[in-house]
Amino acid sequence: MQNTSKQYDAVIEECRSLFVKKMTDYGSAWRILRLPSLTDQIFIKAQRIRQLQENEVRKVNEGEKSEFIGIINYSVMALIQLELGVVEQPDLNTEEATEKFNKHVKITKELMENKNHDYGEAWRDMRVSSLTDLILQKLLRVKQIEDNKGKTLVSEGIDANYQDMINYAVFAMVHLSEEKK
Repeated sequence: MQNTSKQYDAVIEECRSLFVKKMTDYGSAWRILRLPSLTDQIFIKAQRIRQLQENEVRKVNEGEKSEFIGIINYSVMALIQLELGVVEQPDLNTEEATEKFNKHVKITKELMENKNHDYGEAWRDMRVSSLTDLILQKLLRVKQIEDNKGKTLVSEGIDANYQDMINYAVFAMVHLSEEKK
Protein backbone atom coordinates (compact mmCIF):
# COMPACT_ATOMS: atom_id res chain seq x y z
CA MET A 1 0.00 0.00 0.00
CA GLN A 2 3.05 2.26 0.23
CA ASN A 3 3.10 2.40 -3.57
CA THR A 4 -0.60 3.32 -3.63
CA SER A 5 0.05 6.33 -1.41
CA LYS A 6 2.85 7.59 -3.68
CA GLN A 7 0.77 7.01 -6.82
CA TYR A 8 -2.21 8.76 -5.22
CA ASP A 9 -0.06 11.75 -4.28
CA ALA A 10 1.37 11.99 -7.80
CA VAL A 11 -2.11 12.07 -9.36
CA ILE A 12 -3.31 14.65 -6.84
CA GLU A 13 -0.25 16.81 -7.44
CA GLU A 14 -1.06 16.89 -11.16
CA CYS A 15 -4.67 17.87 -10.36
CA ARG A 16 -3.61 20.48 -7.79
CA SER A 17 -1.17 22.02 -10.27
CA LEU A 18 -3.93 22.50 -12.84
CA PHE A 19 -6.31 23.79 -10.13
CA VAL A 20 -3.77 26.43 -9.05
CA LYS A 21 -3.06 27.49 -12.64
CA LYS A 22 -6.78 27.88 -13.34
CA MET A 23 -7.21 29.82 -10.08
CA THR A 24 -4.48 32.15 -11.32
CA ASP A 25 -6.23 32.56 -14.69
CA TYR A 26 -9.87 32.73 -13.57
CA GLY A 27 -9.86 33.35 -9.82
CA SER A 28 -12.51 31.60 -7.78
CA ALA A 29 -15.38 32.24 -10.22
CA TRP A 30 -16.46 28.63 -9.53
CA ARG A 31 -17.53 29.72 -6.02
CA ILE A 32 -20.83 30.97 -7.49
CA LEU A 33 -21.74 27.47 -8.73
CA ARG A 34 -24.47 25.64 -6.88
CA LEU A 35 -23.89 21.96 -6.11
CA PRO A 36 -26.17 20.68 -8.90
CA SER A 37 -24.11 22.71 -11.39
CA LEU A 38 -20.89 21.12 -10.17
CA THR A 39 -22.55 17.69 -10.20
CA ASP A 40 -23.59 18.29 -13.81
CA GLN A 41 -20.03 19.30 -14.76
CA ILE A 42 -18.72 16.05 -13.27
CA PHE A 43 -21.49 14.14 -15.06
CA ILE A 44 -20.44 15.65 -18.40
CA LYS A 45 -16.84 14.57 -17.77
CA ALA A 46 -17.86 11.02 -16.79
CA GLN A 47 -20.19 10.69 -19.80
CA ARG A 48 -17.40 11.84 -22.11
CA ILE A 49 -15.04 9.25 -20.63
CA ARG A 50 -17.63 6.55 -21.18
CA GLN A 51 -18.09 7.64 -24.79
CA LEU A 52 -14.32 7.64 -25.33
CA GLN A 53 -14.19 4.12 -23.93
CA GLU A 54 -16.99 2.92 -26.21
CA ASN A 55 -16.29 4.82 -29.44
CA GLU A 56 -13.64 3.60 -31.82
CA VAL A 57 -13.45 6.96 -33.63
CA ARG A 58 -12.47 10.14 -31.77
CA LYS A 59 -13.15 13.51 -33.34
CA VAL A 60 -11.36 15.51 -30.64
CA ASN A 61 -7.80 14.49 -29.84
CA GLU A 62 -8.13 14.39 -26.05
CA GLY A 63 -8.02 11.34 -23.86
CA GLU A 64 -9.60 10.14 -20.67
CA LYS A 65 -6.88 11.52 -18.40
CA SER A 66 -7.89 15.17 -18.70
CA GLU A 67 -11.51 14.24 -17.99
CA PHE A 68 -10.55 12.29 -14.85
CA ILE A 69 -8.56 15.32 -13.70
CA GLY A 70 -11.71 17.39 -14.22
CA ILE A 71 -13.75 14.93 -12.16
CA ILE A 72 -11.25 15.17 -9.31
CA ASN A 73 -11.02 18.95 -9.36
CA TYR A 74 -14.76 19.56 -9.71
CA SER A 75 -15.41 17.08 -6.89
CA VAL A 76 -12.97 18.94 -4.64
CA MET A 77 -14.71 22.20 -5.57
CA ALA A 78 -18.03 20.60 -4.60
CA LEU A 79 -16.62 19.58 -1.22
CA ILE A 80 -15.40 23.16 -0.70
CA GLN A 81 -18.87 24.45 -1.63
CA LEU A 82 -20.44 22.03 0.86
CA GLU A 83 -18.14 23.41 3.55
CA LEU A 84 -18.35 27.13 2.74
CA GLY A 85 -21.65 27.48 0.91
CA VAL A 86 -22.29 29.19 -2.40
CA VAL A 87 -21.44 32.88 -2.75
CA GLU A 88 -22.63 35.67 -5.05
CA GLN A 89 -19.10 36.84 -5.88
CA PRO A 90 -15.73 35.04 -5.95
CA ASP A 91 -14.24 35.26 -2.48
CA LEU A 92 -11.13 33.07 -2.32
CA ASN A 93 -7.66 33.92 -3.48
CA THR A 94 -5.38 31.23 -4.88
CA GLU A 95 -3.69 30.55 -1.54
CA GLU A 96 -6.99 30.19 0.35
CA ALA A 97 -8.50 27.97 -2.35
CA THR A 98 -5.39 25.79 -2.42
CA GLU A 99 -5.54 25.39 1.37
CA LYS A 100 -9.16 24.22 1.07
CA PHE A 101 -8.19 21.92 -1.82
CA ASN A 102 -5.44 20.38 0.30
CA LYS A 103 -7.73 19.98 3.31
CA HIS A 104 -10.37 18.07 1.36
CA VAL A 105 -7.84 15.95 -0.50
CA LYS A 106 -6.24 14.97 2.82
CA ILE A 107 -9.60 13.86 4.24
CA THR A 108 -10.42 12.00 1.01
CA LYS A 109 -7.03 10.27 0.92
CA GLU A 110 -7.51 9.11 4.53
CA LEU A 111 -10.86 7.62 3.51
CA MET A 112 -9.16 5.87 0.58
CA GLU A 113 -6.44 4.46 2.83
CA ASN A 114 -9.00 3.06 5.27
CA LYS A 115 -11.15 1.53 2.54
CA ASN A 116 -8.09 0.33 0.64
CA HIS A 117 -6.94 -1.52 3.76
CA ASP A 118 -10.33 -3.14 4.27
CA TYR A 119 -10.81 -4.05 0.59
CA GLY A 120 -7.25 -5.26 0.04
CA GLU A 121 -6.56 -2.96 -2.92
CA ALA A 122 -9.31 -4.61 -4.96
CA TRP A 123 -9.32 -1.58 -7.28
CA ARG A 124 -6.04 -2.78 -8.77
CA ASP A 125 -7.93 -5.67 -10.39
CA MET A 126 -10.70 -3.44 -11.74
CA ARG A 127 -10.97 -2.07 -15.24
CA VAL A 128 -10.93 1.66 -15.92
CA SER A 129 -14.35 1.23 -17.54
CA SER A 130 -15.73 -0.20 -14.28
CA LEU A 131 -14.34 2.75 -12.32
CA THR A 132 -16.03 5.06 -14.83
CA ASP A 133 -19.34 3.24 -14.32
CA LEU A 134 -18.98 3.55 -10.53
CA ILE A 135 -18.42 7.30 -10.90
CA LEU A 136 -21.56 7.56 -13.04
CA GLN A 137 -23.50 5.55 -10.43
CA LYS A 138 -22.28 7.91 -7.68
CA LEU A 139 -23.36 10.87 -9.80
CA LEU A 140 -26.86 9.47 -10.19
CA ARG A 141 -26.98 8.97 -6.43
CA VAL A 142 -25.86 12.56 -5.83
CA LYS A 143 -28.49 13.85 -8.25
CA GLN A 144 -31.16 11.91 -6.37
CA ILE A 145 -29.96 13.24 -3.02
CA GLU A 146 -29.95 16.77 -4.48
CA ASP A 147 -33.50 16.23 -5.74
CA ASN A 148 -34.40 15.11 -2.19
CA LYS A 149 -33.01 18.41 -0.85
CA GLY A 150 -30.03 16.62 0.71
CA LYS A 151 -32.08 14.28 2.84
CA THR A 152 -31.31 10.56 3.01
CA LEU A 153 -32.91 7.84 5.12
CA VAL A 154 -30.06 5.35 5.46
CA SER A 155 -27.46 6.39 2.89
CA GLU A 156 -24.25 8.34 3.22
CA GLY A 157 -24.42 11.97 2.26
CA ILE A 158 -23.35 13.88 -0.79
CA ASP A 159 -19.85 14.51 0.57
CA ALA A 160 -19.05 10.79 0.79
CA ASN A 161 -20.15 10.33 -2.82
CA TYR A 162 -17.89 13.17 -4.02
CA GLN A 163 -15.01 11.62 -2.05
CA ASP A 164 -15.64 8.23 -3.65
CA MET A 165 -15.66 9.85 -7.10
CA ILE A 166 -12.30 11.46 -6.39
CA ASN A 167 -10.85 8.14 -5.27
CA TYR A 168 -12.25 6.20 -8.24
CA ALA A 169 -10.88 8.83 -10.63
CA VAL A 170 -7.45 8.66 -8.96
CA PHE A 171 -7.48 4.87 -9.30
CA ALA A 172 -8.41 5.19 -12.98
CA MET A 173 -5.54 7.61 -13.57
CA VAL A 174 -3.12 5.23 -11.84
CA HIS A 175 -4.32 2.45 -14.17
CA LEU A 176 -3.96 4.70 -17.22
CA SER A 177 -0.41 5.68 -16.24
CA GLU A 178 0.52 2.01 -15.73
CA GLU A 179 -0.87 1.10 -19.18
CA LYS A 180 1.59 3.53 -20.79
CA LYS A 181 4.60 1.81 -19.19
